[in-house]
Amino acid sequence: MESIQAIKQRFGIIGNDPKLNRAIEKAIQVAPTDISVLVTGESGVGKESIPKIIHQLSHRKHGKYIAVNCGAIPEGTIDSELFGHEKGAFTGATQTRNGYFEVADGGTIFLDEVGELPLTTQVRLLRVLENGEFIKVGSSKVQKTNVRIVAATNVNMFEAIKKEKFREDLYYRLSTIDINIPPLRDRKEDIHLLFRKFASDFALKYKMPTIKLTDDAVSILLKHRWNGNIRQLRNIAEQISVLEQNRTINAATLHSYLPSGGSNLPAVINTSKSESDFSSEREILYKVLFDMKGDLNDLKKLTMELMKNGNTQDVQKNNEGLIQKIYNEDSTESFEDSVEDLEVLSIPEQVSETATFSEDTTQDKYHFAEEIEEEETLSLHDKELELIKKSLERHQGKRKLAAAELGISERTLYRKIKQYDL
Repeated sequence: MESIQAIKQRFGIIGNDPKLNRAIEKAIQVAPTDISVLVTGESGVGKESIPKIIHQLSHRKHGKYIAVNCGAIPEGTIDSELFGHEKGAFTGATQTRNGYFEVADGGTIFLDEVGELPLTTQVRLLRVLENGEFIKVGSSKVQKTNVRIVAATNVNMFEAIKKEKFREDLYYRLSTIDINIPPLRDRKEDIHLLFRKFASDFALKYKMPTIKLTDDAVSILLKHRWNGNIRQLRNIAEQISVLEQNRTINAATLHSYLPSGGSNLPAVINTSKSESDFSSEREILYKVLFDMKGDLNDLKKLTMELMKNGNTQDVQKNNEGLIQKIYNEDSTESFEDSVEDLEVLSIPEQVSETATFSEDTTQDKYHFAEEIEEEETLSLHDKELELIKKSLERHQGKRKLAAAELGISERTLYRKIKQYDL
């Protein structure tokens, strides 16, 4: 078995942090087995190195190694990518295609950003993990595969399970062994070491002298929070290497390249979010529209009561809560003043001064209610149409970007476009 130091040199891993060493040690120990592994950690910490170590130290090292970014594949095509499809399974399927699980038979598949998988795909993946079986899209034939699965995610899986975005049974099948990669801010001694390595690499790449940090610049480097982790540190090193004429970098120069608010001060993060919180303007707009629809329905109910019963006092008594809601929500009027207003609205009293209700008139009043319902539906239709048009215009007709902004799948957006003849 290779030592941790030898593995670091072989795979270009830099750092001596005990947590990092423990993660590599677990990867070395689990590699000879076929146990599923889940690699966790923040974005940019270098999770992709662990599955490579596991594959190269396993008996599958001569088999295929396929890395799949689950978050980059559209929801409508990910099943086809992973499991393949038969000819004619869907529009555009002009020939049979082998999926990654068939191609990588006998090897290893690395599922990066596994937390982004759709729930339907999660069910298929669970079947592969449990008995090695899968079915191509558009086929009824069960196929077998012998694949080692290593997954990675930067998502809080327990939160995703709680919100029903990830299957709990799949999580426990994937995380037989859980390997956590610590964030860069928890590896203080490795930060300057990594920066020097990146500075040396970029000096060779761009054929220029290597940049060096003064002591005060090193102090700033270590205090920074590095929310983007190693990826962010590498980008900063590359920017400074290319843009700075002076190859000795002081604290002021380094600070000018760091984003504001990046100090390593304690931060209070509210992880709990109520169900009434909305993440976009679209959801807020829909909430307002649905609230308006509810208010209109309340008004219709009260109107119908007044039309059926000429006794305003009975209507007041039976609908006291509803009247309070309608008149007290955005008004400073008293409840008694509101009830007086209701007497003016009493349709039977007003009509009785000039005419009596016939059967046709009764039909007209219900027709009036139907017209209100139709106007509501049209207003919601118009708002949805307007939102789709604006999003498509903003993204110059690019459906994928528009669908992401609207919070719907690309397939749903395509259906809406055809429905509204856009």
